[in-house]
Amino acid sequence: MIRTKMFVLTIGSVLVLAGCGNQSQEELSGNESPEKNSELHQKDQPDEGQFDSEKEEKQDPNQNDQNNGEGTEPEEKKENQKNPSKENDVVPEPTSLQVVVNKQRQLPAGYTPPNLVVPDVPFYFDQFMQKKQMRQEAATALENLFQAASEQGLDLVAASGYRSYARQKSIYQSNVDTYGREEANKFSAQPGHSEHQTGLAMDVTVAELSFKLVQEFGKTPEGDWLAENAYKYGFVIRYPEGKESITGYSYEPWHLRFVGKEDAKEIHEASETLEEFYGHMPGNENPTD
Repeated sequence: MIRTKMFVLTIGSVLVLAGCGNQSQEELSGNESPEKNSELHQKDQPDEGQFDSEKEEKQDPNQNDQNNGEGTEPEEKKENQKNPSKENDVVPEPTSLQVVVNKQRQLPAGYTPPNLVVPDVPFYFDQFMQKKQMRQEAATALENLFQAASEQGLDLVAASGYRSYARQKSIYQSNVDTYGREEANKFSAQPGHSEHQTGLAMDVTVAELSFKLVQEFGKTPEGDWLAENAYKYGFVIRYPEGKESITGYSYEPWHLRFVGKEDAKEIHEASETLEEFYGHMPGNENPTD
């Protein structure tokens, strides 16, 4: 297993911008948080609805809002022949590895994923925070992915995983207060609509980009390797380039989503998004979960 690395950054707070993230300012006891910049918001760009935001307190791993129940992880896609995706559909199987959460589909109120753990991989910060966590099966797969990357001489760094409904609500409201609701909706996920709340997503970065979450990551050796190999470990690039009109979000080469090896391989080979593969395009009459 990879020994967790510590990255000591300059004391201060950073305005985290665009994409997966939602970080206004975050003070991490002397650590700077990753920064997100998309091509759409180059000036004081806010983070997108998928990342962390503002000041985040240190947390005791035993005092987190996770559900200690086992939950179920149905691997088979469930057919629904009647109801197309529409605004604010509540997903029927939130614990499914194939769950699709986006601007049209939300998790049930108060949902907390089961079996949250901290993967044994390098993070850009050392102290425990909620965003270090993932569901057990996703965390194990991430460890295997990081190990394989390390064997190729690549140095991936984890940045942001699980985020609670309450956390996302705070982040989204902060972005609305700062940028207005219409603008915030272009990059920030509303509470209940964030991939990070599933516990199946992790943002990754590299030291050479100062641990920022930027589209340039896709051009690094690590980003290039992920695009070609993430599926082998059950992950997909959730927001691929050229699919913005389908996913609703800008290209995010750093955002990994766990769906299991079998589906990840098919999604990779078909060059599809989760919306396309699982039939959750707006108006689709045969969605699957």
